[in-house]
Amino acid sequence: MATFEITIDDNKIQDLLQSDQGLSALLGPILNQVLDAEMTDHLQAAPHEQTDRRQGYRNGSYERQLTTRVGTLDLEVPRDREGTSRPLSSTGTRGRDGRVRLKALVLALMQMVVQGVSTRRVKKITTELCGREFTRSTVSRLCEGLDEQVNAWAQRPLDGQPYPFVLLDAMQVKVRRQGAMRATTVMLGVGIGADGQRELLGLHLAYGETEGGWHRFIERLKARGLSGVRVATSDAHEGLRQALHTAFPGLIWQRCQAHFRRNVIDQTPPPLRDRMHDRLDAILTTSSPTPAREALEATTDALEGEAETALRVLEAGFDDATAVLALPPKYRRRLRTTNMVKRLIEEIRRRERVVRIFPRMEAARRLIGARCAEQHEEGSTGRRYLTMEAFFDWEHAKTHPDRAATALPQAA
Repeated sequence: MATFEITIDDNKIQDLLQSDQGLSALLGPILNQVLDAEMTDHLQAAPHEQTDRRQGYRNGSYERQLTTRVGTLDLEVPRDREGTSRPLSSTGTRGRDGRVRLKALVLALMQMVVQGVSTRRVKKITTELCGREFTRSTVSRLCEGLDEQVNAWAQRPLDGQPYPFVLLDAMQVKVRRQGAMRATTVMLGVGIGADGQRELLGLHLAYGETEGGWHRFIERLKARGLSGVRVATSDAHEGLRQALHTAFPGLIWQRCQAHFRRNVIDQTPPPLRDRMHDRLDAILTTSSPTPAREALEATTDALEGEAETALRVLEAGFDDATAVLALPPKYRRRLRTTNMVKRLIEEIRRRERVVRIFPRMEAARRLIGARCAEQHEEGSTGRRYLTMEAFFDWEHAKTHPDRAATALPQAA
């Protein structure tokens, strides 16, 4: 296929990008040049070129409009005398090849951004592919098409089934707002439904991690249909804990053991930290509350007078950190920490480090939401994360003690 270079005056590009119809006015001339190049490739000869390779002759052009996400483009589609040319860039005015082609370019740009490629590098890649430089602001505007995908994911109903298990955590990102770079909280929720599938429930951007922010996030999830929550795992943020108990009275709250371990170790004198790690292993990996309490008492006796502050933190958080021991054994490992949310946060971090500072809240929600939507799609096609029958048998036995003798052996 013949190669070609798209040429547009740089000053004209800047003028076009600053206008309301900047992208459509810019893409129109570009696509017209592509159409002309495709005809040259089809005929194996440029206009008026004398060559033995020529496969036909041009026969004027016709006007056609192409509807795209950035506006309606007015195209001049070249014709040949034999009528054998089918310019790929022009076909599909109403959703066939041409629109798919342009959409593919936009989606490729979006995917590069979602995968953590900076707009500066996207600009460089598109320059090499298209022979024409796209500014960073142009790339950003094209990627606004991600909003449709993010909104569809973030607003989808959750009322198809109950979600007995919910895990919540938050991360901090930097966003430019109110004239300065400010830390912004991204709240994330993962649920395990009655079918045993793990699902990303949603995200919420807030100015800070407060009880009000968590309350709004959880209430929005409930408004979309979140129900049937029996166990929630999170860190010990008091606002989050209060919001959970307000939204779901009577639930079992499990304090994330990974966060709890760090809280205790941070208060332990450095020479004693290895010993404390071993003691925490003995406490948190027991099979039931009784041996866990015995391991706690042994730790208190062994380190009394040497790590008083750490012991106070340990004793104060013991019951919440071992709440998961009330559940059947098969559910404890998955629900004792928020690691499944942490893994998502690490994926987001890998992309967020490229951006470093989001220019506005909408940009942060777009990138993080797009990654969440992708993760949701990947997870929805996998095998069941947990089998839930034993949990429902256990829960039924707890509410019907007269049947506990038959239900609890099945739960174990």
